[in-house]
Amino acid sequence: MASDTTDYSVGFEPADRLARDRDSVRRRFWSKFKQVVARIPFAEDLLAAYYCAFDKETPRHVQVALLGAIAYFILPFDFLPDVMPVLGFTDDAAVLATAIRMVASHITPDHHAAARAVLARLDADKDFDAEKAGPDAG
Repeated sequence: MASDTTDYSVGFEPADRLARDRDSVRRRFWSKFKQVVARIPFAEDLLAAYYCAFDKETPRHVQVALLGAIAYFILPFDFLPDVMPVLGFTDDAAVLATAIRMVASHITPDHHAAARAVLARLDADKDFDAEKAGPDAG
């Protein structure tokens, strides 16, 4: 029986490298998130995944999966460029949805509550800095 030696990570190397640099992911995540929050229908799921990825209680393998998906979201290039109307965030949503499906049991109601609180604050106060406020912002 032949073994499968296919490298499924081809094309994702930049996301893998970025996911290993947690501080860079934090910085770049908030910068991109603020630019696009009004255009993405999966903002709450993305934020909940972000809070789960940086939660010290989250198992390492879950953090790695979510950081990889978040890194793909913040990369400046995509399979489908984010500036394309309608389709621009389709690939980001698919990568995030796959990662969330793999680790859904680790994304807690507290992660979702933090995400909703930040979205409410961003909606109410356009100058609110969620990055500086931290995971308990809201």
